[in-house]
Amino acid sequence: MAFLRAINAGPGRVVKMRMLRETFESSGFSNVRTFLGSGNVIFETTARDARTLEERIQRRVSKALGRDVPVFIRSLPALKRASDREPFGDSRTRDGSLNVILLAEPLDRRSRAKLIALETETDQFRVQGREIYWWRRRKPGTSLFATVPFARALHGPFTIRSWNTIRRLVAKWPSR
Repeated sequence: MAFLRAINAGPGRVVKMRMLRETFESSGFSNVRTFLGSGNVIFETTARDARTLEERIQRRVSKALGRDVPVFIRSLPALKRASDREPFGDSRTRDGSLNVILLAEPLDRRSRAKLIALETETDQFRVQGREIYWWRRRKPGTSLFATVPFARALHGPFTIRSWNTIRRLVAKWPSR
């Protein structure tokens, strides 16, 4: 599964899902589907190397859109493991939202320290490999997905999906 950053997330970033499907299909992928309108692309391939796939898809999508589009590949079994985690326990997520920040590379020590420094009463983080679980309590008058501090703390590209989106993807396309 491919997660594309900044698809349909603001002015000038509108992308038709049909165009994304056609781009993937013309790249040789089969059974291509999109989920929601935010750059979640499910596809089948015989390729096994996620890094090579990310680079290949990023080149094709970036060329089609005329702008750089970071791509994050996760297998369905990896998404299932992520959706099964309870990084904060049930009681902590009831009064907030849980999001998953997908990274291209695991965090280095410096980036991890910068991320942990962003923790507040309303924002908590748990790092697990190439994912960061972000528990965000709703605070009146604030944006739920302010990502500017992440861009300063993290050493590479990232994209964010709600934990509910990850769980819905796993439920809809269980691993074979």
